[in-house]
Amino acid sequence: MKKRLARISPLQLGIVLAVLYGLLSLIVFVPMGLLFSGHHSVGSATSATPAFPFSGIFLLAMPVLYAIMGFISGVIGAAVYNVVAKFTGGIEVTVTDAPEA
Repeated sequence: MKKRLARISPLQLGIVLAVLYGLLSLIVFVPMGLLFSGHHSVGSATSATPAFPFSGIFLLAMPVLYAIMGFISGVIGAAVYNVVAKFTGGIEVTVTDAPEA
């Protein structure tokens, strides 16, 4: 059965993408931050200075910034899609009924 996606709610897509981008950035930036915040050695002495001095700020800021960017891009993207869909008819998809569990 064919269906058309005629309109996307900009606010709802913004919220979904904000959560999605925020979670994905946690998966990427937390391991990266932990990797770069480790101690490094200089000669025979070890230094307690992190390799990346702003890792704490970085780990907190990046998921928030990615969530904000996801929200903004979702709202703008849905609004643009809605305008384009009026002229083109929208995206055509084929759907089937899911089997009941």
